[in-house]
Amino acid sequence: MNRLQRISAAAAVSVAAAALSGCGAAGEITLPDVITVQSEEENVITVSGSETVKVVPDMAQIRFGITTQAEDAKTCQDNTNKDLSRVLQFLKDSGIPDESVQNSNYGMNPIYDYSSGRTPVGYEMQATILVSDVTLDQAAVLLTACVDKGINNIDSISYTSSRYKECYEEALVQAIDEARQKAQALAEAGGCALGEVVRIQELSSRSAQYDSSYVARSANSGLMGADMVIEPGQVSVEAMVSVDFAIQ
Repeated sequence: MNRLQRISAAAAVSVAAAALSGCGAAGEITLPDVITVQSEEENVITVSGSETVKVVPDMAQIRFGITTQAEDAKTCQDNTNKDLSRVLQFLKDSGIPDESVQNSNYGMNPIYDYSSGRTPVGYEMQATILVSDVTLDQAAVLLTACVDKGINNIDSISYTSSRYKECYEEALVQAIDEARQKAQALAEAGGCALGEVVRIQELSSRSAQYDSSYVARSANSGLMGADMVIEPGQVSVEAMVSVDFAIQ
């Protein structure tokens, strides 16, 4: 920058500063302590909204367990495989498709006799079977007959709904309506006029996106006997949003 350009730039700054001050003695330039530059994008109000929709579940997910003990590891494993094969065949005979059955856990640990030191006296093996996407009628049949087929542990039963996506979208609409009501009240209290929606952000967990195996409610059931009765009650489908509204 040459000397003439520097003089011109300095003059421009002086004029702008004088315009900002709006007062001062002749020949003086008085600058305010704080200069705030506000853009149109800052004229917004941000609120959150949440809503819960209740729905009666029509699907279930069951986590079965098999525990086997034996004096040696090989026998323990063989016994577990026999029980596991019998249970898997039972599920197939009950009309449960292969894609709905998952062997989710498989492990063996030694059993120690601590009274005579840390001496292994046997082995224990656990296998877990997760059965998803079954109707409540199918779930009742499985829970009633599973013990006779080799199941000796029922970890949990979770209830789901095939209407989850529909209910979630309904909850989203209601959450946005709630956010608008909050924004209207805040705008009126602040002497502003509420404008259009500038931005919407979905705050619900990504795991809440619809999936037929989505666990909406879970309760430990322990080991159940025959004549199992299922009481699913209702499941809650919740949506949360953050909304920016323009204000004037």
